[in-house]
Amino acid sequence: MIVKLSKKGWVVIPAAMRKKYRLKPGSEFTVVDYGGVLTLVPVFKDPVRQGAGIVKHNGSLTGVIVEEHNRDQVKFSG
Repeated sequence: MIVKLSKKGWVVIPAAMRKKYRLKPGSEFTVVDYGGVLTLVPVFKDPVRQGAGIVKHNGSLTGVIVEEHNRDQVKFSG
């Protein structure tokens, strides 16, 4: 996705991304430089509440994590 920097230094975040990450006017970001790669990281004042629903999953997410952990244990132990 390509965006353009305005003369005022503004960057428009495309609507699909704003919707996906539930960004609203006034949302705050930290700008991080990862060795020449600029990244906008949303600042969440209440990360649990604001992040709820971003990851879509049916069933127990904890169960999925435990299953993945168990598979990794088998891979690395044998």
